[in-house]
Amino acid sequence: MCPLLKQILFTSLYTKQNDNRPMSAKPKKLTKQQIQKELETLENWSYVQEKLQRRFKFKDFVEAFGFITQVALIAESMNHHPEWSNIYHTVIVDLTTHDVGGISNFDIVLANRIEQLYKARVI
Repeated sequence: MCPLLKQILFTSLYTKQNDNRPMSAKPKKLTKQQIQKELETLENWSYVQEKLQRRFKFKDFVEAFGFITQVALIAESMNHHPEWSNIYHTVIVDLTTHDVGGISNFDIVLANRIEQLYKARVI
């Protein structure tokens, strides 16, 4: 396993990368104002149909599928799973928390982990 993925998996239990407080056992639903504030720091993510959404482009299908696999490991470590689709070299990720009926703090943490993984990939 690559060192960055190990680091992301290790920090997936925390609210921020350098924060030693564990995530709450229950997700907390965010208000629209809180969501808008979080979107200011989530580059290329948008609020679409009550979900956080991001499209990722890759060189080819294999690279896209590899990314999905790495995200799956992170999501599983958080017990928080995205909705997604893959069309050749494009991966579309939608994040929402069904338990709270909207966007939660868990979605923000997972979006940040996914973004960190995407930015660190070898091109």
